[in-house]
Amino acid sequence: MNDLDVTFAALADPTRRRVIELLCERPLRAGEVAGRMGMSRPAMSRHLRALLSGGLVDVELSDEDGRARRYRLRPERFATLQAWLSGVEGHWDKQLGAFREHVERTSGGPA
Repeated sequence: MNDLDVTFAALADPTRRRVIELLCERPLRAGEVAGRMGMSRPAMSRHLRALLSGGLVDVELSDEDGRARRYRLRPERFATLQAWLSGVEGHWDKQLGAFREHVERTSGGPA
């Protein structure tokens, strides 16, 4: 499985996508994420493990308490995803442009 496949697999779950949205605000501890999501810590741990193995989040030690682990986003993985999406978007922009030109040619004017 390549990096993009792993990324999409990790993002396939709506709970994990919501966790990503929460982590866009700031790094959070697992307990904070679980509390904001209304989930148990063990259930949230499974989702965070999936995001970690997908390379979407990273763990950092808290400055206040060297034992506290905070989860944060890994921007490089999102840059790879954005690059792929931009390529797909570019393809469809070309396709729609070609279709527009075809309609204009065959109808005798702008669509």
